[in-house]
Amino acid sequence: MSRGLSRGIGALAGAIALASLMPVPASGQGQAAKAPPTGKRAIPRLADGHPDLQGTYDLATLTPVERTAGSPLVLTDEQAAKLEKQVAAVKDSRAAPIKADRGAPPVGGDGSPGAAGNVGGYNSFWIDSGSSYVVVDGLKRASLLIDPSDGRIPAVTPQARQRSARNLRPTSDQSAREDDPGFEGAGAYDDPERRPLGERCLMGFGSTSGPPVLPNYFYNNLHQIVQTPDSVLILTEMVHDARIVRMNSEHLPPTIRKWMGDSVGRWEGDTLVVDTTNFTDKTRYRGSTDKLHIVERFSRVDGKTVLYRFTIEDPDTWTAPWTGEYPWTATGELMYEYACHEGNYAMGNILRGARLKEVNDAKKTGKQ
Repeated sequence: MSRGLSRGIGALAGAIALASLMPVPASGQGQAAKAPPTGKRAIPRLADGHPDLQGTYDLATLTPVERTAGSPLVLTDEQAAKLEKQVAAVKDSRAAPIKADRGAPPVGGDGSPGAAGNVGGYNSFWIDSGSSYVVVDGLKRASLLIDPSDGRIPAVTPQARQRSARNLRPTSDQSAREDDPGFEGAGAYDDPERRPLGERCLMGFGSTSGPPVLPNYFYNNLHQIVQTPDSVLILTEMVHDARIVRMNSEHLPPTIRKWMGDSVGRWEGDTLVVDTTNFTDKTRYRGSTDKLHIVERFSRVDGKTVLYRFTIEDPDTWTAPWTGEYPWTATGELMYEYACHEGNYAMGNILRGARLKEVNDAKKTGKQ
């Protein structure tokens, strides 16, 4: 529904606000999920004998990356149905017509998460965040994370805490700007040279482009895989990011850095294993450094499903590696162009407004 919208401004704020609507899974009884099947299965294969992973996949889901501490990995059918019904009710409520004579939002926004209190963010009409929890081996999952077993991302290192504290400084702190060129913290929207990569339509926000490839819980949920014996293309609908995996290759020299890292692939039986290093210090997935290392595994489960598993490690950011998985479900829907900044006048108006304010302030103080 919303893939044709493709507008960049306010996307991150809207995504965070919508994610806050998702109910937290309640604790309940559930059995542990089984490991993905292995061996020669009745799955589509290419001429070289390897599984055919090609297709377009819809990654929209209600399953969050993490789950409530102490809650099980697996939801009962009753729990999942209740949570899915709650989310559907919230979406229906927010899709109701709004009053034409409504008042202006309060100064600073309505208090919602996101930049400037979510002023001007998308309403629910444009949102396609999924309607159900992911299913692995017939069981509804309460989180993408499977390791650590509590479904929580490991604690960050002291170095990571220091970086986070520095990023929360006001942008007038020149040392913060010089020491951390990848800064996209609380003041990123106050400096035209520090607008986040997603807001500038250089990369999909969150980690939709990967690696790791994660749901964005917003819109533009499609991903396409194109496969040859020598390379694999992973195309993301959001901001049309394209990642090329070089098969059976060596990593590039450490002096060559990329926003999406350097991805090399190999086959382990029927599983495509993608190893990615050489990240730039400007990407900073969840505050990570250029030491980020991600291993992805793509396993064809059946003709319509690929099980995607990822393991993340960065010794300067987390105290331990962590792993998640979820299914990619094939769809017959088409991918659309992401015309992100088409007709977007925000940046020019922001800069003109700042210059006008400087002139007005100078007139008030007599310092023209």
